[in-house]
Amino acid sequence: MLLSSNGIAVTSFAAPEVWSALVQVFIIALAVLAGNILRRKVKVLRRSLIPSALLGGLIILLLKLWADFNGIIDKRFMETVTYHTLALGFIAMSLRASKETDRANTRTVIDTGTLTIGTYIVQGIIGLLVTIPMYLWWRNPEAGRDIFYSGGLLVPMGYGQGPGQALNFGTIYQLGAADQGINFHGIDFGLSIAAIGFLVGSVIGVIYMNILNGKGKLKIHEQDNVQRHTLKDYEQANELPHSESVDKLTIVVSIVLLTYFLVYLLMSFIGGLDLGNFGEKTLKPLVYGFNFFWGILFGSLVKIVIRGLRKRGWMTREYLNEFLLNRVSGISFDIMIVAGTAAISFENLKAIWLPLTIVCVAGAFITFVYVRWVSFHIYPDYKYEGFFSMFGMLTGTASNGMILLREIDPRYQTPAANNLVLQNIPAMIMGFPVLLLLGFAPHNLKATFITLGILIALFIVATLFLFRKRKK
Repeated sequence: MLLSSNGIAVTSFAAPEVWSALVQVFIIALAVLAGNILRRKVKVLRRSLIPSALLGGLIILLLKLWADFNGIIDKRFMETVTYHTLALGFIAMSLRASKETDRANTRTVIDTGTLTIGTYIVQGIIGLLVTIPMYLWWRNPEAGRDIFYSGGLLVPMGYGQGPGQALNFGTIYQLGAADQGINFHGIDFGLSIAAIGFLVGSVIGVIYMNILNGKGKLKIHEQDNVQRHTLKDYEQANELPHSESVDKLTIVVSIVLLTYFLVYLLMSFIGGLDLGNFGEKTLKPLVYGFNFFWGILFGSLVKIVIRGLRKRGWMTREYLNEFLLNRVSGISFDIMIVAGTAAISFENLKAIWLPLTIVCVAGAFITFVYVRWVSFHIYPDYKYEGFFSMFGMLTGTASNGMILLREIDPRYQTPAANNLVLQNIPAMIMGFPVLLLLGFAPHNLKATFITLGILIALFIVATLFLFRKRKK
């Protein structure tokens, strides 16, 4: 800030604070481009199906080993970007036109949602079976007790949900551990699980796929001739014309941001209430940690309002273009992956490398076995397509599931891709109580044991439901 000759304060565009946030954005953009170049030019990486965004994040992570570069990366900024892009991506997804399905597929869609929640549950159980004993009997020779008993519940957040939720719950668990005098790096623990999950889904998925291909059980297709969609494929009647004074994408992004502003108003309102000690330590962190859920809720409400306005004739243009909303969600999730990976601190990983390694290996094994077991049962006509799509999603994100699926079903001729999209609604309904349970666990060790018991009971119920007798 400078003062002019008449004493008026003016901004100095050479000031570091003017450029500091933008420099972090430059780093994210360069990382995405570098990751994409690596994936395109290095055959091994291309065949591994590792997302370009993850490669970009790993590049930043490796460069952070260089002390001078590590000082450039703002960890807090990267965490903030991860937090917001999670919600923005889900809002864009919830604003898209709903896909209809016939009654014959409804049962499979519900089963797919149940498989999603069942995998979250079994990932949480296996995580707790690692972190509870380590909390009780293992001590870091240098740092002392630095394992949080409920830290294993970050496995479903990292593997099943991705960097955004891993960050949200990692923050909640880190704060909960700090209140009990435990030096647990929950943020780095969760984000590391998420990054490793992408590698598990891509590398293990591709290895298993090539094993099956070698045995002649499935065929891997070349991707050069896959049909590509453009904006024209998704244009509807009465859409905003290209000659309008405002760009279509500007309107779409503005609607997404307006929806997120409504989310902010709700969270600010609840955050301003006096909810006592329990509310401050438990409820409010969950409210802010569930920004993605409120985004889905308000996104659905905004979509209903817009449809109502169009039906009544008060709105004549169609502003919610599915193609552009897909692009907004894609950009958001790509940035989230890069920023989430870049936010990991090597210094903090030194204290948690052993439990991190154990939960990641155990989580990868149980996810592979459980998803394969259930997929072969509920998708008898396309068991491999169903397995790879769900395994990719339940270790990374939905886009990873689609990437793996495209290798063996490039034209999406099986219902696997449709199941992956439609399962979000039943999974959200069934999964919300589980998320609340995960918010209850870090209260104390007793609460974690209660959570473990309930998760085991829910796992039995979900599995019995999935393997119920089916009508021919």
